[in-house]
Amino acid sequence: MKRTNNIWRTAVLVTVLVVSLWAGARFGSTWMSPTAFWGALLRRAGFETQTVILYAVRLPRVLAAVVAGAGLSLSGVLLQGVTDNPLAAPNLIGVNAGAGFGMVLVLSVAPTALSLMTPAAFLGAFLTTLVIVSLAARSTSRAALILAGVAVSTALSAVISCFTYADTDLLASFNAFSVGGFAGVGVNELILPAIAVTLCAVVCAVLGDRIDLLCLGDASARLLGARVGALRLVCVLCASIAAASAVSFAGLLGFVGLIVPHIARHLYGYRTRPLVVASCAIGATVCVLADLVGRTVAAPSEIPVGIMMALLGAPFFLWLLVRRGGRSTNE
Repeated sequence: MKRTNNIWRTAVLVTVLVVSLWAGARFGSTWMSPTAFWGALLRRAGFETQTVILYAVRLPRVLAAVVAGAGLSLSGVLLQGVTDNPLAAPNLIGVNAGAGFGMVLVLSVAPTALSLMTPAAFLGAFLTTLVIVSLAARSTSRAALILAGVAVSTALSAVISCFTYADTDLLASFNAFSVGGFAGVGVNELILPAIAVTLCAVVCAVLGDRIDLLCLGDASARLLGARVGALRLVCVLCASIAAASAVSFAGLLGFVGLIVPHIARHLYGYRTRPLVVASCAIGATVCVLADLVGRTVAAPSEIPVGIMMALLGAPFFLWLLVRRGGRSTNE
């Protein structure tokens, strides 16, 4: 019965994802009739304008939403599992602060080197995570990773504030990056992030059975033959790479890595392998739909997807806090 339910859930999930991808390409601030859409998709003569809109604007945005949603959701699943904290999210391990610091540093030194922004954001996020992991490794507490992340993120945020306070042009650029969005993202920018996110998901799926042992506690996992320290390090590194890949081109999107893992667990339980696949699919769907709403609800103006996710995520976060507080009280 449970296997049958999972098959139906997966079928619905895939259907919703496919429909979301179609809607993201089909609709936007510029109206496109069904005939024009299929004509543009097939690159037929007479639909040159629609072809440019579809292939230069909408499809890259849809692909960017898929990669960002999958990367941030995968990161959230791994972090919440490793830390045993349902409120853990990629921004807590320094990904956002590190990416912002990398971007600000490049714009301060070379304001015209826009091509360096994406790799700088990725390196900043990933290197910051490595520093936090090395700091947390000195403690045996699972909370050490979160505490180290908060401390380093706060310090980097202060440095970013110093840079942006001294340069108003830099402040404007950072504000756009900090909100998050997929406008102007090219397909070429998505190749390496997509490969990185896919590899991280594959690694975690392959190691899924071993990662599942971590929920039994370190002592029990060791008795069953798991290398707890190595597994936890792999999970954190995969989480940081996936999240860093996403924010490097999408900006500092919030709440995706917090919300989606809870939805995936509600549907598929706590086993790592199905959870990884489901979270990537749900995260992609959520980001595609959030971007679609942001592009169409106030057309021809646009609401960045970061704002849409904040409007969705903030109430969910408060509900999660209240629910968790209620459980603690009852216990």
